[in-house]
Amino acid sequence: LRQSLEANKGELTKKVSELSKEKDVLARKLSEATSELASVKASKEAETSALQRKLDAAVADRKALEAQLGTASEEKKALEKAKEEEVARVKGSFEQLAAGLKAEIAAGEIQLTQLKGKLTVNMVDRILFDSGESTVKPDGRKVLNNIAKVLKGVADKDIRIEGHTDNVPIGGELKNRFATNWELSTARATAVARFLQDSAKLEPARLVATGYGEYRPVAPNDKPENKALNRRIEIVLVPKE
Repeated sequence: LRQSLEANKGELTKKVSELSKEKDVLARKLSEATSELASVKASKEAETSALQRKLDAAVADRKALEAQLGTASEEKKALEKAKEEEVARVKGSFEQLAAGLKAEIAAGEIQLTQLKGKLTVNMVDRILFDSGESTVKPDGRKVLNNIAKVLKGVADKDIRIEGHTDNVPIGGELKNRFATNWELSTARATAVARFLQDSAKLEPARLVATGYGEYRPVAPNDKPENKALNRRIEIVLVPKE
C-alpha cells in the first residue's frame, strides 16, 4: 500500500509540475494578450484622436471658407451696386450731353458713345478748328462750354482729350508750324484742354491731352468723307488713376 501510495504521489507530483508549467504558459499568454489588447486600444484611441483633430480642422476650415464666402458675397453685392450706380451716372451724363448737343448731333458733327461705363464725345475737327489751325474757333467754344457743364458733374472721372488726323501729310507753309500730323493732333488736343481749364474752369489735374496723329483712324482714308471722320477730337471720360 505504501509503495502504491508513493507511486501515486510521484505521478501526482509530476502532474502538478506539468499543470504548473501549463499555468505559467497560460499566464504568459494572458499577459501577452493583455499587453496586445492595451496596445491595440491605445492605437485605436490615438487613431480616433487623430481623426477627431482632422474633423475639427475640417470643421474650422469650413467655417473659415463660409466666412470668406460671406465676405466675398458682400463685396460682390457692393461692386454690383457701385457698377449700377456708375452706369446710371454715365447714362445721366450721356443724356445731358445728348440734350445739350442736339443740333450738332443731328448735323453729324458730334457722336456720343457709351460703352462699358466709358463715355466718349467724338467731334469732327471742323466744329472746333479751321483747316490747319489749332485755335478753338468761337462756335467750337460754345460746343465745349455745353460739354463742360456736364463734365463738371462727373467729378470721379479723368477727362482724356485725344487729337486725331487723316493720313494726308502736312505740307506747304503749315509745315513750318507742325512738322507732322503728330504735332497738329497734339496741339489741337492741348488747345481743347487749355480751353476746358481756362474758360470752363475744369480742374486741370483731371485733364489729359494726347495726340494720335493719323494712326488710330475710325474709317479707311480712301475718300474725302472718310478722311473727314478721321479728323476729329475725342473727349473720353476714364477712371481716375
